[in-house]
Parts: sequence; C-alpha cells; structure tokens
Amino acid sequence: MIPARVNWESHACLPLHPQASFAPIDRLREAGVNYVSINVGMDMNPVAQVMAVIAGFRATIAAHPDRYRLAGSMADIAQAQAGGQIAIGFDLEGAMPLLEQPDMVALYASLGVRQIHFAYNRNNSVADGCHDVERGLTPLGVRMVQAVNAAGMLMDCSHTGRRCSLDIMATSNQPVIFSHANPLALVEHGRNVSDEQIRACAATGGVVCVSGVSFFLGNDAPTVQDVARHAAYVADLVGVRHVGIGLDISFHQGELDDRPPGDYDPAYWWPRSAGYDRAIMKATYTPVESWRLLPDALRAVGMDGDDAALVMGGNMARVAQQVWR
Repeated sequence: MIPARVNWESHACLPLHPQASFAPIDRLREAGVNYVSINVGMDMNPVAQVMAVIAGFRATIAAHPDRYRLAGSMADIAQAQAGGQIAIGFDLEGAMPLLEQPDMVALYASLGVRQIHFAYNRNNSVADGCHDVERGLTPLGVRMVQAVNAAGMLMDCSHTGRRCSLDIMATSNQPVIFSHANPLALVEHGRNVSDEQIRACAATGGVVCVSGVSFFLGNDAPTVQDVARHAAYVADLVGVRHVGIGLDISFHQGELDDRPPGDYDPAYWWPRSAGYDRAIMKATYTPVESWRLLPDALRAVGMDGDDAALVMGGNMARVAQQVWR
C-alpha cells in the first residue's frame, strides 16, 4: 500500500541524546513531510549510547501519538498521513554498533531501525569509509549485507568508499539507496558519489537522495535551487525514478551534550585532508522549509508535477514497499 503522494525525508539528525527535543520533527511535519528517517547512532557511538537514544526516541514517539508514529511499513505511513502524524523510522550510520554480529541487524530492525550503511567515513571490519584507504567489502561485510536483506532493512551506501559501495550493490539482492549523497560531477568532495556509483545504484532499482549540506552542494548558504540542480543531474543520468531527497539537517540543541564518551577525535572522522576545511559543526543546511519550495524548484529544472512527486517521496516509497517486511 503506497500513498498517492508522500514526502519522504531520507535522513535527519537530532542530538544523539535520549532527551533530544522533537521540535525539529514538528517543523518537518508542518513543512509537509510525511516520513522522516532519524539517525540514532554512528560508528563513533558505543552501543550503550545508541540503545539509550533509541529508547528515548521511542518513548517520545509513544508519548505523543497525535503527532508521531513509529513506522515499519507503508501501511503505517499511510495511516500516519490520514491521522495528521509524521511517520518515523530510525537509521544507523555505520556497522560498529552491530558488534561484528550479523544477528544484531534483526534486533535493531525490531527496535525501529529501517535503514543502515556500514561505514561512517572511516574503515571498519565490515566496510570502507569514503575518507579512508580502499579495500572493498570484507567477508564479514558480505554476511552483513545478507543480514540486512533478510531483515527487510534498507541497505544504504552513504559515507561508504566507492569500491566498497559497488561491492555492496553487487552483493545485495534488494535495491540499495544513498540516503544523503550528491553527484561528484557537480561538486568535487569525497563524500559525493561518482557517475559509476549512481548508475550502479539505479541498476539495483535504488534511489540517490540529494543532501542539502553546504559542503556537498558547493554553497556555504545552500538553497532549494541547489538541491534541485543536483536532483536534475541524477535524473538526467539515470532517470527520475532513481532520485530522492535526504537533506541531512543536523538539528543541534546546545544544552545537550551528545558527544561519544571517551577519546573522541572529530578530526579523525571529518579529516581536513578530505575537504573539511573547517569543523563539521560549521556546516550549513538547506532550511526545513525548503520542502514547501521543492515542487517549484524541481519544475524550474524541467520536471513536471508527477516527476517532482517521485523525487520528493514516491521513489523512496516504492523501494521501501519492496524491501520492508
């Protein structure tokens, strides 16, 4: 069951803290977003922190059934739309919270994690990060892809090394997505994806969701027009059925300390040598309200209303309908 129209935000970041405010999620709902995937942990976050975040976010969702619905199916999203709620799923950015155990994938799925990628910028025992030495998907990584497919979770390749992402897409028996990634051809940055990766993603039946982060759009004050331009590039390369939106807005809440415990070095995860010429916390984002402006911006780059609806959520809904179970 796929709703006729659905606005799908493929990746957003609240503070990784159990008491994080959901006010930004309300802003997304008011801007017309029907489903949002919220990050609950990255490779640098220990399992204890990830589990506390999941518990806290689930409690907030359960405490406000008039506003939020934890979604595991397209039927849940349709019901949320009908009830004026925003549907929510969780995502993991990296395989380290899996503790090298493929069985952890199904456990996270049962808690609401609906998509995952395997490496956050740096290499681990499963996969390569996009800012590290290329090796390719490891044998454990092959087993992890199989576990993700079996759990009905969306296999994501954002933040993943180029060779490794191609290995993942060749291994997966389900469509693969980039939940927040932009064309390398438009902006030269290690986090952006090559035409080869975009074509491989489309060949799986997957979707490349355009990020709204300044570094990856090549504009310190990114606009909805920048997002539309990147979306149009992907559509021209592989077709409009393989384009989505993942603005990747980090909603910082200064009163909450969500840093990983212990010896945490941001310069390792976001290296200057990889193009982060200032701290990642200085990134700027395409505003939440861009969701209301996207239809006109996409029309301005040559898409009609039906094309815009696919980009804004129809494509991701199609893939989720196939993958989730």
